[in-house]
Amino acid sequence: MMMKKQLCSFELHLFCYLLLAALVFSHNHGNPANDIVDIINKNRTDQKLPHLNDSPGLGCMALQYVELCKGNCTENNVVNCKPPDDDLTEVFAPNCGVELPTFGTITGHIVGCQRKYVEPSLAFSQVLVKDKKSLSLLTNKSHTEVGVGLVGLHKEPFFWCVLFSNGKTNSTFVLDNRGAGIKQKKGCYSGSSTPCSGGQKNSVVLFNIFFMCYVFILLFSIL
Repeated sequence: MMMKKQLCSFELHLFCYLLLAALVFSHNHGNPANDIVDIINKNRTDQKLPHLNDSPGLGCMALQYVELCKGNCTENNVVNCKPPDDDLTEVFAPNCGVELPTFGTITGHIVGCQRKYVEPSLAFSQVLVKDKKSLSLLTNKSHTEVGVGLVGLHKEPFFWCVLFSNGKTNSTFVLDNRGAGIKQKKGCYSGSSTPCSGGQKNSVVLFNIFFMCYVFILLFSIL
């Protein structure tokens, strides 16, 4: 009888631990695209460069960019994809609900891919800003706005995109109805409060939930 009570106590503690782990995973870092924007601005601030405005319109378009590039990541983690310039105004902007009269100038972009998901700090240093060319683009003084997009599934490469603009805050790349009509089905973009979808973290959380359910059922079968 004592052994049974000890076993039940162990199972209960294990269940509580897994529940806590799942909660930590589910709230881990929030939106990785927003984290990349924060890292970009910290690096610019460290070099005494102006802070860039986080533009949801640019972020959504960055997500559209990498969504189109899926399946074009080489074995060396290089993105072999360059959408036509017209896609920015004819495809990406309409998909995001960007009001065309507010479409500004894209002053640069960085695109990268990785076979597996990496945390934002590693994505910044190992995927996006990994050479002098991308570093030079990051520190360009003409930029005033930035947007970041991320897309990927747990069995596919992850794609990141950063778009820069020299537009004026809240007057360029304005989302119709503040983006209320955007139905984000995959990935995530900066400046948005919408949770990321289709990412590796979601699969980790689901695994934890299913495993907890199994332990929960096992616990009550013993009781």
